Amino acid sequence: MLLELGCWLFRWRRAVLAGWALVLLVALPVAPRVFRALNAGGFTSPDLEAFRASQLLAVRFGANPSNLVLVYEDPSGELNADDPRFSQDIEDSLSAVRGLNGVARVVTAAENPRQLAPDGRAQYVTISLATASSAVDDVVPNIQRALRPTPLEVTLTGAPVFYQDIFDVTERDLRRAELLSIPTAGVALVFVFGSLVAGAVPGLVGGTAVAVTLALMVLLSQFFEMSIFSLNLATMLGLGLGIDYSLFIVSRFREELARGESVERAIAWSVASAGRAVVFSGATVVIGLLALVTFDITALRSMGIAGALVVAISVIAALSLLPALLGILGRRVDALAIGPLAASAERAARGSGFWARLAHRVMARPFLFLVPLLAVLVGLGLPFLRVEFGAPDASILPTDVQSRRGFDLLRAHWGEGELSPLLLVFQTIDGSSPLRTDHVQTLATFMRRVQADPRVQRVESVVSVDPRLTPEQYALVYGDPNQIGDAYGQLAAQATVRQDTLLANVTGRFGQTDDRSKDMVRTIRATPPPSGFRLLVGGGTAGVIDYADRLYEQFPRAALIVVLAIYLVLLRSFGSVVLPLKAVAMNILSILASYGALVVIFQDGALAELLHFKPLGFVEASLPIIMFCVLFGLSMDYEVFLLSRIQEAHLDGADNPTSVARGLERSGRIITSAAAIVVLVSLSFVAADIVLIKALGLGTAIAVFLDATLVRALLVPATMRLLGDWNWWAPGWLRGALRSGTLHAAR
Repeated sequence: MLLELGCWLFRWRRAVLAGWALVLLVALPVAPRVFRALNAGGFTSPDLEAFRASQLLAVRFGANPSNLVLVYEDPSGELNADDPRFSQDIEDSLSAVRGLNGVARVVTAAENPRQLAPDGRAQYVTISLATASSAVDDVVPNIQRALRPTPLEVTLTGAPVFYQDIFDVTERDLRRAELLSIPTAGVALVFVFGSLVAGAVPGLVGGTAVAVTLALMVLLSQFFEMSIFSLNLATMLGLGLGIDYSLFIVSRFREELARGESVERAIAWSVASAGRAVVFSGATVVIGLLALVTFDITALRSMGIAGALVVAISVIAALSLLPALLGILGRRVDALAIGPLAASAERAARGSGFWARLAHRVMARPFLFLVPLLAVLVGLGLPFLRVEFGAPDASILPTDVQSRRGFDLLRAHWGEGELSPLLLVFQTIDGSSPLRTDHVQTLATFMRRVQADPRVQRVESVVSVDPRLTPEQYALVYGDPNQIGDAYGQLAAQATVRQDTLLANVTGRFGQTDDRSKDMVRTIRATPPPSGFRLLVGGGTAGVIDYADRLYEQFPRAALIVVLAIYLVLLRSFGSVVLPLKAVAMNILSILASYGALVVIFQDGALAELLHFKPLGFVEASLPIIMFCVLFGLSMDYEVFLLSRIQEAHLDGADNPTSVARGLERSGRIITSAAAIVVLVSLSFVAADIVLIKALGLGTAIAVFLDATLVRALLVPATMRLLGDWNWWAPGWLRGALRSGTLHAAR
């Protein structure tokens, strides 16, 4: 079928090009709108306990669950934060903020003394937003404009500012990545082909795939949430794979022309052989990415959709736009050749014998290569055994943006626990007031038990205002609200009780990703709630636990889907039961090795200075899952192209060692070139300021580099030699059924 498609594309090449030109005319004006069509959240799920706690608070208290935090400091260092002049400066700066539409409540240290830093050098103010999440983007700029000038230095942070910074930095990162990746990939392609024209064609196809995908993402965002992080993944995969797939087909096209084929026949055979491998390769990558859709975390689901979409469009472009372009160019594909580079590329295309010699050398002593290489890959993966998972917060941003500066100031002046207090949301079962006498007594007893935990720094609730009061005395006090004389106690009663719901804040002594904080949350959740109440635990660490637990609860299912589906695709591709098993094992090794590198680099901070980031102390929980789903299919890309060439030689009658050597000789240079393109594109994202994107780019580059060098060039020949004829084994009944689907296209 693909042979006929190639002939058809040659005959209708001008019409096909016109069709793609029309698609681009529609896509190019729409694609730039993608930044404002996406959202920066999505790292939660509606049925997680922490999310349900925040939603109940939003409903009962009529406020957006995300607070804006303003941190005030005296830049001269002369004025202490407990000085009345300091507080007056804060009040002056906030005078126009309190009356703004969308502002529910402004709380200063005068109302909550704990907002005064223990070191006396800073105060923070919380602003609760009485608006839907969708309107926050309008309210925050209004607050920034309403702040009056003050001698104090004020820094804004909190979720609303964090999300805005995510958008701004992501846009900047993406522009930088494009400026780095496109020229470097172009230069690499010119070195591969020795011609400016041949080098430009794959880049054109990859760029087209990205532009069309971004336009479609704008359309999809009208129907469901799409994460801003899906934009980086789509661009990285679109440029990398769009160029890769084109590279394989252009290389085969030039090879066919060198054999003396006509342009039409060269296109037909290229589509039938390399094009078929592109289809199967694209299918494996799409399968891996679609596994992300099985998660109920919005960010992962949108990454899966965007990634699968850009890969599918890259395949379509490589099998339609590219052959049409080659049909127009014909033998002029080698035009604008660069003398020495062209000669070098031609010698390499004819085959220098390097890859065949390497294969024979490995196959002569397979165990000598197999055992040390397995030890290296396993050793690289060992650091992953001590991984600490976390959720995205302001620490993934560069230190010069406002939300990150505010985050760091809070951590410096108040400690780790102040950044992420737990929210204990109590709701009466019968709908009665939480301040009913019997409820107050049981609540006070429960909160005293929480306060006694050595991991707890402090508790803020209506039953924790005065530590001298017993549970029975609290019951008496709230039986007669007029007895509440303390201003903070009055504020607590007014601000933390609504209808049948009561809020208590628990500040821990450790950061939200610290194991001691996680154990504290689990202890509170395991404690029976006060009689007559339901309890939801949300906030900082609770959100991290729920997020990571949900991800890794669903990951085995997604991984099984990926492995089984890709195994079946490879089984269909090669008609062998054994080869897909070997390919799966090789992939897992290279992915685990990249996981270990992530822990050493981003959790431990081994290359923090070189890569310009502050160590996180954790690995973002979704990153290994995203990498698994991306890399499992991406690594199969090279496996498919290598094994398809080995299979061609095998079906032409060559014995096992000769088939392997011939297949590696014919594909080694192209696989290495294709992997180099993906590595260069991925490394361009290491320049990103957002640590999550930096880690994704570097992790992908490491895995692809290991896969194309240690795995494909060395481990594959070694294992193929050891397995011998078992490489191609399948039961007789299965072999007959699969024969028509193999990648070998007989002339």
